[in-house]
Parts: sequence; C-alpha cells; structure tokens
Amino acid sequence: MVSRLLVSSRLGLALLLTALLTACASPITARVTSFNQWPADTADSSFSFLSQVDNSRELELASYESQVQAELEKQGLRRAPAGQTGRIQVDLKVGQNREDKTWLQPVYQDNLVFMPPYRDAAGRIFPGAWVPDPFGPRYVGDRQVSQTLYTSSLRLRLLDSQASPPGKPRTVFESQAIYEGFSDELPLLVPYLVRAVFDEFPGQNGQVRTVKFDPKTGALIKK
Repeated sequence: MVSRLLVSSRLGLALLLTALLTACASPITARVTSFNQWPADTADSSFSFLSQVDNSRELELASYESQVQAELEKQGLRRAPAGQTGRIQVDLKVGQNREDKTWLQPVYQDNLVFMPPYRDAAGRIFPGAWVPDPFGPRYVGDRQVSQTLYTSSLRLRLLDSQASPPGKPRTVFESQAIYEGFSDELPLLVPYLVRAVFDEFPGQNGQVRTVKFDPKTGALIKK
C-alpha cells in the first residue's frame, strides 16, 4: 500500500509540474476587435488624453498612457503640449475581472500486481515480487478542481476633433484587447494588450483577430 501511494504521489507531482511548465511556455494571447474610419491626413497631428477620474490609480494609468503614447508616435502623431487639447483625443480604459472556475479532472492510480514464483527452462527458481501493472495507471474517478480565471481588458478610442462639431469629436478608431488566463498581474499584461491593439494599425474595419506574443522574449509571434 505504501509503495502504491508513493508511486501515485510521484505521478501526481509529475503531472502538476508538467502542467505548470506548459502554462509558462504558452504564448500570451490577446483577442482583439477593432473598428475604424481613420482619416488619411493625420500625419504630424497632435493628440492628448482625456482626463482620468480614478485618482487612486493615477501613476498606474500614467504608465499605461505612456505605452499608448509610444505607439501613437510610431504612427507619426505627436503629443500636444501640456494643457492643450490635441486634434486626436485618446480615451483609454483598462480593467480586470476575476471568475472562479470549477471542473472535473480525471484521476489515475498506479497499481502494483503480484507476479508469482516461477521456474525457468534451466530449472532456476525466481521468487514472486510486486511489480507495476503492465497495463499502466488505472482510471479511478474524477476530482473537482477550482482555479481563478482572470480577464484583463484594454479599450482604446481615438476621437478626431477636426471637421466635427465643437465639443463633439467623432470616433475614428475603437479597439478592445482581451486576455483570459490565470495571471492577475495587470501591469505586466497591459504592454502586450497595447501592442496587440496597435498591431497592423489601423487594420480592417470590424476585424476580429488573435495576437500572440512569446512569453520569454516578448516578441510578436507571426502567423
């Protein structure tokens, strides 16, 4: 019985380690939905961010804004001087939800079987012994497993004040990137969500796509 428990424990530990290593090696995947009516004359236009109301996350949101700023500058836009409103106004929202998931996981157990004593053709006698079941681990039932699933999201809207009624800029780009997984490290995930939103910017109108990143290098995984 002790041997059986030891074998089962080792098998369970091996399966757990395999699962953890697999999760760590999995790509960071974001599902991106984008809509746009991006104007063709935005080169060298200025942009500014809409005011944030959550003062408790002021530094955190400023960090996210700087990441969006870097991507907009790659598109040929420049940030408006402090206190001024740019042609393009940026509305950025970042959030995270959690949900406890429960499912059934099959359980397998290693059995030992007794091989009786036997005599070979030369007359030698071999004693009996307990050996691993030649048919491998046996299914013994299911166990309930619970884990917390996190949904991290980034929503970006770019509004154009040019050729729009005063105080009513029109939306010319809208995109949302969503990551679902077991990581609750939102500050570590947001840079990937920002890059996913700007991948192939402005992209096709109404496009839904999956963007993947290498978890070790951070590089975009091309299809």
